[in-house]
Amino acid sequence: MGSNKIIGLIGALIVAVAAMLPQSCVSYKFNGSALDYSIYRTIHVSEFPIRAALVYPPLQQTFENELLDYITRNTRLQTTDGASDLQLEGEITGYSLTPQAVTENAFASQTRLTITVRVKYIDNKEDNKDIDQTFSAYRDFDSSLMLTDVQDQLCQEIAKELVDLIFNATLGNW
Repeated sequence: MGSNKIIGLIGALIVAVAAMLPQSCVSYKFNGSALDYSIYRTIHVSEFPIRAALVYPPLQQTFENELLDYITRNTRLQTTDGASDLQLEGEITGYSLTPQAVTENAFASQTRLTITVRVKYIDNKEDNKDIDQTFSAYRDFDSSLMLTDVQDQLCQEIAKELVDLIFNATLGNW
């Protein structure tokens, strides 16, 4: 059998399977989001204050912006300041630096920046879907660099990873 016939058969099979899938109001996206928009229309995202021992003030705004942008891009939920179908709240509980990859001179050649966020996800439609969980992500950087030179970039990268983890555990609800 020729490769064109095989490709044609595979295409026909995909179309046939897709046609048999039930139609519904559930929106499935490749990023893992599966929300029934006939039930869930609004979300309230609270501020995430920094409660860590070490504080980098721009981190709160960076994290909150990334979270709100991600929800806006990947769902049809409307953000609200009042009563809502879903709620996300929490706090940044950790911002720490730890030495990594110690050299033969007993100096660290790498430093790890770790950010930890505690999140409470509240589903006001179904209580059994509530989540209270801590998420953590990190990036390593060369110890010869000053933290002030790489901090903004590292915080942005870590915030993106944390938001992805949080979204998959809450709104992605697979």
